[in-house]
Amino acid sequence: MFLTRGVGRAKDKLASFEAALRQAGIAAFNLVKVSSILPPECKIISKSKGVAELLPGQIVHVVMSENQSNEPHRLLSASIGVAVPADKKQYGYLSEYHSFGEKEVRAGDYAEDLAAQMLASTLGVPFNVDSSYDERREVWKISGKIVHTRHITQTAVGDKEGLWATVLAAAVFVP
Repeated sequence: MFLTRGVGRAKDKLASFEAALRQAGIAAFNLVKVSSILPPECKIISKSKGVAELLPGQIVHVVMSENQSNEPHRLLSASIGVAVPADKKQYGYLSEYHSFGEKEVRAGDYAEDLAAQMLASTLGVPFNVDSSYDERREVWKISGKIVHTRHITQTAVGDKEGLWATVLAAAVFVP
């Protein structure tokens, strides 16, 4: 699997989505959205290596977050969070999160937290949903059951002339 992101702007909504896919490097594939499970033993590879293994027109499974607006000056975000278990034979989680008005760090941290919460609940790691993300992250690290979390996030500000803006983030599975 590899992570990618993109932003596109155009007069038409669909064209802005296509531009975002192009910037992300995944426009040449037939994308099929799937739910948020990171398969056991799935390796995260670079975007360049992943794209090189795919063929134009190929059906490719993705977990994708996207957001669109033609409202001038509106802040958009789209993020994918990743939570990898310490036990490589256990499945992990991906999360999709998109929002308005949130900067990259906040949206990304939220997506990462969502993925970690889903994995922690599956693994039976106790946590308090009302505690801060930093506090929960420490509990998960101490448990030794979650080895790694990360995110990829794309933000953009709506075009002042009202063009459509699309942001996307994706986890792309390579067969």
